[in-house]
Amino acid sequence: MFPRPIEQRSRAARVGYQLALPVALLLWLLPLLGVAVTSLKPASDLASGNYFGLPSHLAFSNYADVFNNSPIGQYIWNSFKVTIPTVIGTLVLSSLTGFALGIYRFRGNIVIFFMFVAGNFVPFQILMVPVRDMTVNMGLYNTTTGLVLFHIAFQTGFCTLFMRNFIRALPRALIEAARVEGVSEVRIFWYIVLPLMRPAIAALSVLIFTFIWNDYFWATVLTTSASTQPVTAGLYALNGLWIAQWQLVSAGAIVAAMPPVLMFFLMQRHFIAGLTLGAVK
Repeated sequence: MFPRPIEQRSRAARVGYQLALPVALLLWLLPLLGVAVTSLKPASDLASGNYFGLPSHLAFSNYADVFNNSPIGQYIWNSFKVTIPTVIGTLVLSSLTGFALGIYRFRGNIVIFFMFVAGNFVPFQILMVPVRDMTVNMGLYNTTTGLVLFHIAFQTGFCTLFMRNFIRALPRALIEAARVEGVSEVRIFWYIVLPLMRPAIAALSVLIFTFIWNDYFWATVLTTSASTQPVTAGLYALNGLWIAQWQLVSAGAIVAAMPPVLMFFLMQRHFIAGLTLGAVK
């Protein structure tokens, strides 16, 4: 049913695996390497048609030009203003809903849980027009608040699925013992369940931070101005009116990719623990 570990395969299979792995890694990283090389090319290289070759000289000044000649600093700040409140709001709501659906047995539990899960299967493209009209009618169009509220609503379903399944795997004896001692449900959640959820919270923090930071579709649908657009939507503004400055766009893309990468490496230990906790007994 499951494939055998590579250590148990034949020598030919192990050698083929060792040869194919770096090739697959190189192919996977090739677009990122191309962007990194383009970010170091002078404008004259691109003007002369040197799109795929090595740069004639390393133009580190492209990174300074991105900050000096464009509002990328404002775009990055906008991304933080959208991403951090979304991560906090989503984790708070999903922790509470996951606790309620994972601990309590009541009529309609499965139906409510199914509604959270079903929302993840709705193609977000068909929501474009109604969500935009809703934000316009509520006065939230082209605002950071509107983008944050939408992301919280859309991401809470997935996070509730994750939290509910995580909480259901916790030992119920801890909760029952606390109830016997007369501990209130709020204190059970705060002092018993929530500390045990730290690996799951760390894993979801990295995932949601990456999802929201890298979002391009809703950033272009719900925002239009430099004062509210996140960096994913604002990168296109680095192009000139008549000239495509791809070296600046590439440098801006590398800069924009750094926060989620740093977030992952800072939370790597907790992220892996949250994803693998409960995999074995």
